[in-house]
Amino acid sequence: MAIEASGETGGHRRIRLGMVGGGQGAFIGAVHRIAARIDDQFELVAGALSSDPIRAKTSAKELGIADGRAYGSFEEMAQAEAARADGIEAVAIVTPNHMHSPVAKAFLEAGIHVICDKPLTTTVAEAEELAALVKTSGQIFVVTHNYTGYPMIRQARAMVANGDLGEIRLVQAEYLQDWLTEPLEATGQKQAAWRTDPSRSGAGGCIGDIGTHAYNLACFVTGLELDALLAQLSTFVEGRRLDDDVQIFLKWKGGAKGMLWASQIAVGNENGLKLRVYGSKGGLEWAQENPNQLWFTPYGKPKQLLTRGGAGASGAAGRVTRIPSGHPEGYLEGFATIYAEAARAIRAAAAGEKPPPDVIFPTVEDGLAGVKLIDAAVRSSAGNGVWVRMT
Repeated sequence: MAIEASGETGGHRRIRLGMVGGGQGAFIGAVHRIAARIDDQFELVAGALSSDPIRAKTSAKELGIADGRAYGSFEEMAQAEAARADGIEAVAIVTPNHMHSPVAKAFLEAGIHVICDKPLTTTVAEAEELAALVKTSGQIFVVTHNYTGYPMIRQARAMVANGDLGEIRLVQAEYLQDWLTEPLEATGQKQAAWRTDPSRSGAGGCIGDIGTHAYNLACFVTGLELDALLAQLSTFVEGRRLDDDVQIFLKWKGGAKGMLWASQIAVGNENGLKLRVYGSKGGLEWAQENPNQLWFTPYGKPKQLLTRGGAGASGAAGRVTRIPSGHPEGYLEGFATIYAEAARAIRAAAAGEKPPPDVIFPTVEDGLAGVKLIDAAVRSSAGNGVWVRMT
């Protein structure tokens, strides 16, 4: 398995991991726990798994966390774990958005590395404050934009950097779902309830939940920075308090143009994350629902299908490939790649070293960029679709 070189499994003890959020009824917490264990780099030993202390301790018991390390609050957990000789080395934050900032600050100040779900925070001011704290703390901070862990996305990034597409001209990103076509939040469904609640989700609904994924993927593959945007955020479901459809024109620094469409009411779409990048010499097309395939078209030549582990796959893709070609490898493995990269960075930090140059993961700065996207899109839409410069 090529990922073993990335995960450094041989002879290393597991990194002690804690988790905030992700208890009973949560979805993403289980995904993080699976991803953290795929390459055998982490061991979950502590948690404050719910804002309800009783549910937090019940959830911890179900996961085999010792009673003495099942905490009723993240503040208690950060203080207690920092004081232990065998305390956690990293914490995974899998709470609703509004809790990302206070939880991250508490653990950074306790000297503990952070692996945080996106979006980074609910406001630009919070995100900037957190980014500054990460710099002064010296701790590793990973944002789990998990789609950057897919091998063929790493392939696409390497091809763009290698100049295979020439000068980038067009970048189109979309992320389409249909699970919020009806007012699911009114039924009390937990995932829908907090995602459509401004007090927990922030000013953006669909734009924050999945639009930031599409945007991050575009930036990750192309290396471009956004100069300005024009956005229309719509709420189609009556009574919903946040956007459920997002359409944005993009102007990239250097002259490239593009669009971003994110929707959670596009009936017939399950998890339709797609990226198209076109340059002066060729184009790339990738779809998350077929993640092991990348279409490459050199100008004037037939379209080529590149596959994970197949002929033409690059070293960048091969390094994060776990199983032979032809076997499906997707969402959980992509998430696991982020954890494997985090493990390398955490181990390097423990040795007083910088991570190897091939270690790639979304940083706090990438998280800040996502929050700035949300803010700019909300302001553009509120101004009836005016161009807003990124700051």
